[in-house]
Amino acid sequence: MNDEDLLKDVKAKAQAWTQAPHDEQTRHTVRTWLNTCDQDEDAREALIDAFYTDLSFGTGGLRGKMGPGTNRINATTIALATQGLANHLLRMHGAPTSAHPLRVAIACDSRHQSQEFAQITAEVLASSGLEPWLYPELRPTPQLSWTVRELGAVAGVVVTASHNPSIYNGYKVYAADGGQVVAPEDSQLVAEVRALSTDQPVARVQEGIHVLDATWDDRYRDVLASFRLSPDLVANGSDLTIAYTGLHGTGALAVPAALKAFGFRNVHEVSSQAIPDGAFPTVHSPNPEEGAALAEAVALATQVGASIVMGTDPDSDRVGIAVPDGDGFRLLNGNETAALLVDHVLAKWQAAGKLDRPSFVAKTVVTTDLLSELAKGYGVEVRETLTGFKFIAEAIRKEEGKLQYVAGGEESYGYLVGDAVRDKDAVQSCCLLAELAHELDLAGETMLGRLAAIHKRHRAYKEGLVSLVKEGRNGKEEIDAMMKGFRTSPPQELAGETVAEILDFQSREARNTKGEVLRALPQAASNVMQFVTEKGSRVTVRPSGTEPKIKCYASVSASWTDDVSHDEMMNRLQRRVEAHFQALGVR
Repeated sequence: MNDEDLLKDVKAKAQAWTQAPHDEQTRHTVRTWLNTCDQDEDAREALIDAFYTDLSFGTGGLRGKMGPGTNRINATTIALATQGLANHLLRMHGAPTSAHPLRVAIACDSRHQSQEFAQITAEVLASSGLEPWLYPELRPTPQLSWTVRELGAVAGVVVTASHNPSIYNGYKVYAADGGQVVAPEDSQLVAEVRALSTDQPVARVQEGIHVLDATWDDRYRDVLASFRLSPDLVANGSDLTIAYTGLHGTGALAVPAALKAFGFRNVHEVSSQAIPDGAFPTVHSPNPEEGAALAEAVALATQVGASIVMGTDPDSDRVGIAVPDGDGFRLLNGNETAALLVDHVLAKWQAAGKLDRPSFVAKTVVTTDLLSELAKGYGVEVRETLTGFKFIAEAIRKEEGKLQYVAGGEESYGYLVGDAVRDKDAVQSCCLLAELAHELDLAGETMLGRLAAIHKRHRAYKEGLVSLVKEGRNGKEEIDAMMKGFRTSPPQELAGETVAEILDFQSREARNTKGEVLRALPQAASNVMQFVTEKGSRVTVRPSGTEPKIKCYASVSASWTDDVSHDEMMNRLQRRVEAHFQALGVR
């Protein structure tokens, strides 16, 4: 479609947004775009970007910038998504009865309009005869996942854009198992939403909405406390010095209280970031993957002599940590943290006899293979999933009654131990990482020393990530073109290493460089390409499911002994990572 035809279609689509039921501010904005788009290029681009497509569910659900339009998060798209969800649930479960109500749990984070959107969600569900259970204030995403199961709900909704900048919001839908919806249910839900018209009002009522009170917070904390693995922590508590920041999100309410319930008495919180605020005024981005987001927490840790620094994103499903390193602090990446956490849990579960039954660890296709090495060392199986924690939750559900889920993680700073929650849980992770730091402190060890010991016991691994931001309609086309290029003209060599296997997760095939199919891939179809070299390096490219980015990952490894220092080995591996990015053309 050429630009003029696209603009014509967009104008027709936008006209409906200049009338009721849309609010006056929305109508005014869209009218202004329509009246000026033929003369004003900025208005033209704003109009097209807001209406050229509809938001769809990705690895993190419905997510986008806030504002008018079908490609934006607003009261209309939230109401339509909820009406589509209601229709989907009624189609799946039939009409609710007093004996079998269709309950839906709802929560939100601290973002602008999150509470408004959560209230709209509850009112639309109530108008369709479902039974909404709403947290009246912001709550962590993992608590919502737990609540779905505890409540016996058929679904859950959390209004959040996770770690995205403040101009974003989103809408995650959870199935009855507490995990985010996956295929085929996600496409069925999208179909229900797309069958609705944006120019028709969605019914809303306030009657029939139930409030989830503070007793649910207490019950969630009790579940978290049950995951304590350290006998000393259980018996004596801990005076370990901890620095924490909630980055203006739900963690500020949940994490300090959970750490206290776990037994930690000496938690120092960054006061300027302990106030929930959707503008995230003290950080450029509330993403604990970025070192700048933890800068104030590191400064506090230096002041109080903390043994560990932790920061969670606005909905508390991701955690970044920093640990002492000489005179300062070193930020750990998501793979390093995952290895430390999973090794800690496996060791403790083995000591307690909890690994005597068949068990498994879960990771995604872009998460370090060190997790597989750890699992093998403890005699447990591994399930490798597509990117997105909803696929780890799906693996947990599929293995129920056959394999016990122990722990899992993503390179993107999300981890989960046990199956009480079915999404990554930064509240739980903060508690268990603090517990590991406590045990290491008792033994006179350090986090970095433990990581080196893991590398010596298995192999030394190093990973890297390059994200290329491609905004708007043209950005999407660029990303599509890049993925097509990697798929149709895959590299034969990367940084002097011959490519041995090409994994195309869209066709679900592993091929050699001659195009011959070597085997089928077990994961569902997804727009991901991965290149495995003769030395075992993995280079992966995929579009982000939650942001306008194409993500490029590199993972390398080598056996490590005392012939060189751990720092030197890591530097060598880092140079290999950078060489792979240069060979891929993203540096």
